[in-house]
Amino acid sequence: MPNLKDIRTRINSTVSTRQITSAMKMVSAAKLRKTQDAIIRMRPYVNKLQEIMAEVTATVHDEVDISYIKPRPINKVLIVLITSNKGLCGAFNSNVSKRALQHVTETYPDIEKNGNVHFYCIGNKGYDMIKNKNLKIVHHEDEILDALSYNKAAIFAEQLMNFFNANEYDKIEFFYNRFKNAAVQIITNEAFLPIVQLDTVSKKTEKYQKNYIFEPSEIEILNEILPLSLKSQVYKILLDSTTAEHGARMTAMHKATENATEMLNDLTLTYNKARQAAITKEILEIVSGANALSE
Repeated sequence: MPNLKDIRTRINSTVSTRQITSAMKMVSAAKLRKTQDAIIRMRPYVNKLQEIMAEVTATVHDEVDISYIKPRPINKVLIVLITSNKGLCGAFNSNVSKRALQHVTETYPDIEKNGNVHFYCIGNKGYDMIKNKNLKIVHHEDEILDALSYNKAAIFAEQLMNFFNANEYDKIEFFYNRFKNAAVQIITNEAFLPIVQLDTVSKKTEKYQKNYIFEPSEIEILNEILPLSLKSQVYKILLDSTTAEHGARMTAMHKATENATEMLNDLTLTYNKARQAAITKEILEIVSGANALSE
């Protein structure tokens, strides 16, 4: 059995750890409440806007020459991997990074073999995992996640759109954690460019099934709205990932606090047993000494 001094040292260490994890849990909970409200309000707007854009582009697909909606042979792919800058959030970062690598291997084996699958890493943790693989990282960005704003997301989206318009990449995809609740994050693969078209079922009649009135014209609106829609999509993805990160960290710190409390109880019990054994030993030694003197 360890001596009393060692057990006391472990108890003090565990108490300090529990205080830290409890504080981190409360900080993450406060951040989660703020970003959760924002993403819940934003999702319906962005999802509906993407739905309308997909419907409209499907009806005018053959009439316009907009690079964002023109499919092309896929020779170069850019994977945008979004993770966190900090750890202590469970498997939040490792799971999405592994899924992105698995997707590349299964979906683009030939393109990967030619070295034409590149990564754009948002967050330090994903970058640390990808840089050890035999894959090219075109850029690593971590500041965008600090004090995330629509303007930062818009600048980032413009950079991706420029990549696509300059034919540097034929397809751009996102991999990130989508927030469901504090305990659940859903790994999501979301296409960015080219814009996903509706199924070819009834493109001719689709135009008349939706009650949309366009002013000035569909083509002019698409030229103006598509970039804004793409920027909103990027902001929604970054906000979703940030919210999921806070939820994952809060859950991880809650579990760590519970584990520290359980360990503290076990150590306290062990300490009391050791202390009782030491006292009993001292009493026996005193009694034995007294009996020896009386004889």
